[in-house]
Amino acid sequence: MSLRGHVYASGFKLQYLVEGTGIPAIVVGSSLYYSRTFSPNLRNSLNMVFVDHRGFSPPYDCQDNSQFQLDLLVDDIELIRKELGFNRVIIIGHSGHAFMALEYAKKYPDRVSHLVMMCATPNLSREGHMAAERYLNDSVCPERKAVLAKNLEKLPQAIAAAPEKAFITYCLLMGPKSWFNYNYDATKLWEGIQVNMAMFDYVWGEVFRDIDITNNLDRLQAPAFLALGRYDYLIPPPYMWESVRDKFRNLTIRVFENSSHAPHFEEPELFEQELLEWLRNS
Repeated sequence: MSLRGHVYASGFKLQYLVEGTGIPAIVVGSSLYYSRTFSPNLRNSLNMVFVDHRGFSPPYDCQDNSQFQLDLLVDDIELIRKELGFNRVIIIGHSGHAFMALEYAKKYPDRVSHLVMMCATPNLSREGHMAAERYLNDSVCPERKAVLAKNLEKLPQAIAAAPEKAFITYCLLMGPKSWFNYNYDATKLWEGIQVNMAMFDYVWGEVFRDIDITNNLDRLQAPAFLALGRYDYLIPPPYMWESVRDKFRNLTIRVFENSSHAPHFEEPELFEQELLEWLRNS
C-alpha cells in the first residue's frame, strides 16, 4: 500500500506518505526525510505513515511562535490519525521528534499501542549540551574530531549564505557528530526539503530546552522503546537517561554499537530485528 496526501491545520499543509502493510506506525517529522531513512524491509511488517509537522510544512515564513506550541504539534498528529481512520497506532519519533511522539502518547493514550523513541535525550538543556561535548572530548577519535573541526569552520559562512536552510546546513555539517561513518554525506536525504527556521529556533531552542518529560508521565500507558547509538555525539550520552528511566512504567533501552544518531538507517537489519521482537513481546 502506498498513499500520499495532506491535511490542513491552521493553514499549515501537513503532507503524509503511507507505505507498507501491517500495524499502522506514525513517524513524525519530515515525510520525505524519514521515508528515506527507514529500511524498505520494515514496510513488510508495519504500515508506516510518514508525516510532516509544521516545521516542514508551508507556509515556511510563519514567524508566530503561538503556532508552534507543542500541544498544537501533538494535535496535528491526531488530525492525521483521524484522517487515515486508524484506531490505534505505534507512534515513532527520532531525535527532537521523540518529544512530540512521547507527548502524543501521553495526551492520547487510548490511541497508542506502542511508543518508539530513537536517539532522544530527556531534554536539550545547557547541562545536556555540556555532557554531549564532554562525551565527544573524552572519546579517542582524532579523525572524527578533525573532520568536525573543518566543518565547524565552514558553518558560519554556510548559514549566512542561506539562512533559510540553517537547520539543514547544521545537520549536514554536524555529520561527524551524527553518523557512525563520520565522512557520510547526507545531502541526498535532505533533497527537496524546506524548513521553517522560526519553528525550529523556537521549538528546539526553547520548548525542548525547558521540557520536563516526567510531567504527566503517569498518563503514558503504552510500552516504550528507546533506541540509542553508541557513537551519537549530537545529543547527551545514554547515561543521562538514568535519572528518569525508572519513572517510565515500561521502558526498554537498546544501544546500537555501530550507530550514531540514526540506528534505524545505520544498522537497519539489527534495528528491525530488535524493534519487531520488542513489538511482539510487549
